[in-house]
Amino acid sequence: MWQATHVRDRLAALYPQCQIDILGMTTRGDQILDKTLSKVGGKGLFVKELEVAMADGRAHLAVHSLKDVPMELPEGFELAAILEREDPRDAFVSNDFDSLAALPAGSIVGTSSLRRQALIAARYPQLVIKPLRGNLDTRLGKLDRGDYAAIILAAAGLKRLGLTRRIRAYLEPEESLPAAGQGAMAIEILSGNAAGFDLKALLAPLNHTATAQAVQAERKVSQVFGGSCQIPLAAHATVDGDTLHLRVMVATPDGRRSAFADASGPAALPEAVGEQVAQKLAAQDAAGILAECKATAAGDA
Repeated sequence: MWQATHVRDRLAALYPQCQIDILGMTTRGDQILDKTLSKVGGKGLFVKELEVAMADGRAHLAVHSLKDVPMELPEGFELAAILEREDPRDAFVSNDFDSLAALPAGSIVGTSSLRRQALIAARYPQLVIKPLRGNLDTRLGKLDRGDYAAIILAAAGLKRLGLTRRIRAYLEPEESLPAAGQGAMAIEILSGNAAGFDLKALLAPLNHTATAQAVQAERKVSQVFGGSCQIPLAAHATVDGDTLHLRVMVATPDGRRSAFADASGPAALPEAVGEQVAQKLAAQDAAGILAECKATAAGDA
């Protein structure tokens, strides 16, 4: 809702003559909280209802956290704008400890992400990782009740909701490579002029070129490998002038097998950089790692 309000306010400032209303919705991804996303349908659970509302004419656009948007959109939909990225890092949140390294053996760490699970398991095998779902208030409440010694959240969400004070430490990309699109917001619309006017042109001023380039590269690698919540895949790109640098990781959920690759190239050709990194990962038997991930997911289903 914060994101929707933010976009509405940005559009209201650009087009004061327009009336812009918010259609509040709760998605299946918000409702199913007793299972991990990898077991109940993945990222699409956060966007399907919003797409139905657009197809039915009840809404003209949908605002998403980009990391929740599937790599392949349904026919007839497109991403019209990517807003400037907030902090893409993961955040370490704890009431008693300053870092993952400071946690005693056997401490319970909460995370909803297989990516974070794999990264933590690889570096801190002495810790116990348990699922954590729900909105930020729910997750922080479970921490405060003592269900977890620490939890890992996206820094962007905490900052947007004015909860920066809860962040005990930031996990730098070198330690916890972010998810593709983490920290970025996307606006989805029906393709063409289905709204009856050129909505894409109206949204163009909200598009942030450098962020759009970075996330295109990240999402391309994820697309090549069939990125989903069942695959611990991390991808983080930065743009410096005309150059884009991309680093990617794919791993098994237990963190025992992983592959890292990076590449730099023209920022104007982000998908080409993504393809280059994907080829480097393929040379490290990324296919074997992904097959193991899918086998694990099938066994847990």
